[in-house]
Formats: sequence, C-alpha cells, structure tokens
Amino acid sequence: MLIGGLQKFSLLDYEGFISAIVFTQGCNLKCRFCYNPMLVWPSGFQSKASQFKQKDHCPKIKESDLFEFLKSRAGKLDAVVITGGEPTIQPDLPRFTAKIKKLGYLVKLDTNGTNPEMLNYLINPAPFLKPRCKRTGHSKRCGVAKKLIDYIAMDIKGSQVKYKKITGSAVNFNKIKKSVKIIIESKLPHEFRTTIIPGLTTQADMREIGKIIEGADKWFLQKIKTDIDLIDNKLKKIKPISDKELKEMQKIGSKYVKKCKTR
Repeated sequence: MLIGGLQKFSLLDYEGFISAIVFTQGCNLKCRFCYNPMLVWPSGFQSKASQFKQKDHCPKIKESDLFEFLKSRAGKLDAVVITGGEPTIQPDLPRFTAKIKKLGYLVKLDTNGTNPEMLNYLINPAPFLKPRCKRTGHSKRCGVAKKLIDYIAMDIKGSQVKYKKITGSAVNFNKIKKSVKIIIESKLPHEFRTTIIPGLTTQADMREIGKIIEGADKWFLQKIKTDIDLIDNKLKKIKPISDKELKEMQKIGSKYVKKCKTR
C-alpha cells in the first residue's frame, strides 16, 4: 500500500468508535475543491504541485511501521479509517484490509465510488477468493473474512452533467451509480457526502443526487473549505453558502434518505 499519512487518534471520523486514520496516496480524480493535493499526486509531487505548502507534510509511511503501531494500540483503538487520496485504486487494498481485520479492528472505507468492482470485492469476497485448504487440499475458503469492511462513506460530487467540471476528470457515471447500488444493497452501515459549491451545486442538483441515492442511511452535506490550499485555488475566492442555504439543501436531501445532516 502507498501510505501518505497517519492520524493516530480520532473521535469524529467513525461515529461511536475511537479510530486511527490511514491516508492512502494517489487519486484518479482531481476534484477542484480537494484540500489534500499532496495525496492526489503521490509521485512527482514536487513538479506537479510545488505551489502547495503542504508538500512537505506528505512522507511515505512504511506499511510495516503502520502495523506495528496498530498492534501496539490493540484494545485502545476500535477501528481504522482508510481514506485518501482514493483507496480503491490500490490493487492490494483487500490484502491490506484483511490484515487490519485480523488484528480485531473495525474498518471504515472512504471512497469516491469510481471502482464498484473493488467495492463489491471488499463487501463480499467469498465468490472471488477460493484458496486451496492446506489441511484438506479442497478448494474452499479457509479463514477468509466474510467481509473486509464494516462501514462505507462515499462522496457524491454533484449531478451527472457537472461531474467532469467538479472533478476535473472524465468519469464513467454508470460506475458511480453502480457503486451507490452496491453500497445500499450491502446492508452495511453507510453514508454519502456532498460538498456544496456555490454555482456548481444547486437545489436542482440536490434533487438529482437524491434520486440516485434514494433510500440510503445517511447523507452529509458540507460547505466548501476556502481557508486552505485546494487543487483549484481559484475556488478560494468563492464565498461558501450561508447556514440558511445549507439548511434548505438539507431539507431537500431529507426527502430522499433516512437522515440528511450538515457538517
């Protein structure tokens, strides 16, 4: 795994549990409002994003050191949050999460939903993993976890027609919708998140997004951050929506999901 950061303690990122946060390096989107450019560009960062002050705060962490830390915190931490960047572009994510689960931790995954195949694998690895049993020689799953994640948080960037403009990337929106379907049907605890960007997130966009994630457990809405370096620093000039406008967005969202909250 390409690990770009570790927050050793959090009471906020996995509600109800004490967690550590692992930040993976690299992302397949370049969301204009993203405030983690040092994780988006894990290689060649100096040349691609040298304007960002955070560049000196993205050391690569050895996986062995991470697991030594997790072993030392067993019984004191409840969970590990895997975020990014975008974790699902890491091909060894299943192996990585399995190692965390073997230590007895809950695992929460943050994702942009562009890799539904990986999500399906993590939620239900049984059809994909068929190692031969060392004891019997039979082709059966021996000691493989029934699930590799316990909670999923997926970002919904905007309405379909605005996805490229918001993410700075060509996105297969059918994969976004497939990921939403997989998450909701998984019956795992989950949430969807949308950053409200004035001019790019309207009430009409909210209704369109709501129809896509209809029936979901939770939908969190948050204002764009403008007091920190972003992928597109032009957005720092934008005035975030007011609390009143955010509440109006929340009312719309509440029509589609079980709980719509603001952050």
